[in-house]
Amino acid sequence: MNILVTIALAVALVTASVTDLREQRIYNWLTFPLIIAGFATHTVFGGLEGLKFAASGFGLGFAVMVVPYFMGAMGAGDVKLMAGIGAWLGLEATFSAFLLTCVAGGVYALAILTLDRKVLKAVLVNIKNAFCVFMATRRFNFTPVQAERTMPRLCYGLAIAVGTFAAMGMHAWLTGSIHNGY
Repeated sequence: MNILVTIALAVALVTASVTDLREQRIYNWLTFPLIIAGFATHTVFGGLEGLKFAASGFGLGFAVMVVPYFMGAMGAGDVKLMAGIGAWLGLEATFSAFLLTCVAGGVYALAILTLDRKVLKAVLVNIKNAFCVFMATRRFNFTPVQAERTMPRLCYGLAIAVGTFAAMGMHAWLTGSIHNGY
């Protein structure tokens, strides 16, 4: 079954990365079948325990990404993609995938910022101003400095793919399989 999980996620993650980079969208035609197939596969092969395995990963994947979505930092496709990954990987591997996705996203954001010095300067000025205003007033009420160009939009599907592949590799190396099973 591990090869099935690997193939399903590899196809979905590569497709999500390509569509996110090209069109800045992760489509429902990709995420909904990913979620349904994760639940169905684990239920068929593991019965009720498989369903619990998929549901716990789905719930965690959804929960950790929905908060940034409501804050406007993440797209709905990113939330559904991580939930679908959770349905395939279960709770433990999904948590690892999320943490490694955060690291990959941070590296990605820094790489994007370093490509545009004016945007980087505006971000650093805003961080300094936020710190100074907070230290003086104990509030974050300042007007950010705008860069001459708008901030680049991050295609987080790529970070999700990198983080998930890294988590799958880490779990395979540590446990001898993609996940601990159900």
